[in-house]
Amino acid sequence: MAGYRRQLYRDDAVVLRVQKLGESDRIITLLTRRHGRLRAVARGIRRTTSKFGARLEPFGHVDLQLAGDPKGNQGSSLHTVSQVEGIELYGKRFLGDYPRYTAASAIAETAERLTPVEREPSLRLFQLTVGALKALSRGEHATTLVLDAYLLRGMTLAGWAPALIACAVCGTPGRHRAFSVPAGGTVCPDCRPPGAAHPAPATIDLMSALATGDWVVADATETGVRRECSGLVAAHLQWHLERALRSLPLVDRGVPSAGTVPSPGGAEPGMVRPRGDAGAGMVRPRGDAEAGADGTSRERTE
Repeated sequence: MAGYRRQLYRDDAVVLRVQKLGESDRIITLLTRRHGRLRAVARGIRRTTSKFGARLEPFGHVDLQLAGDPKGNQGSSLHTVSQVEGIELYGKRFLGDYPRYTAASAIAETAERLTPVEREPSLRLFQLTVGALKALSRGEHATTLVLDAYLLRGMTLAGWAPALIACAVCGTPGRHRAFSVPAGGTVCPDCRPPGAAHPAPATIDLMSALATGDWVVADATETGVRRECSGLVAAHLQWHLERALRSLPLVDRGVPSAGTVPSPGGAEPGMVRPRGDAGAGMVRPRGDAEAGADGTSRERTE
């Protein structure tokens, strides 16, 4: 239509991902406060003369002016960034810190996976994502605890919260020892399916503390308990997503020696891949197994 001009609107957002476009542009994947997840083109952002190139880096909380239809009913599905101001650029605090950078990457990828429909508002997930990045930047809690708390609460928003205080199958209340990812959480002896894990009671307590924000309990846990908790949380999330998170196996859990990078595969020989298109980092256990920190399951030998 002659004389048509694209609508301008403002919103604040978290930068989840950036992709190259052409010689000097980028496509920015954003999780916005009022318009959900959307993608926008940043023209000329890769040029040295760009006015806002450094502000549109991953993990930044920014205030934007976008050109395009907020509801996506008119014109291209890609909006255009016309103005941007940094509110809090968390990414610059993670560049020299591998554990925090990989945890932030897993948070950003999870936020994208939990918003499969573009422009569908998700205010609580936006607030949860900003809060997790802020907690990582402050360093008040262990990196893995912040990540696992985010994953548990994100699953709660999606309706996938693991059952921790009652049997996931029959609803019998109590502290049950077995944990089954396909069943949806802890299970009683009568409902325990083959292949259920048997985490330590402290691991279930840690998962409950992270889900409810009880940082006094969470910060007091031991490394082994945290690793077992991370394995169960990762396996539960990836089971419901029906695919693996690429960034999750790279998260530094403090086990590899200094200067080494964890294997992106995450799986060990003898593991069985799950349904769907899930890749490395998510496996279905055989027999009586324990979950690893990257979502894999390891056979328990007794």
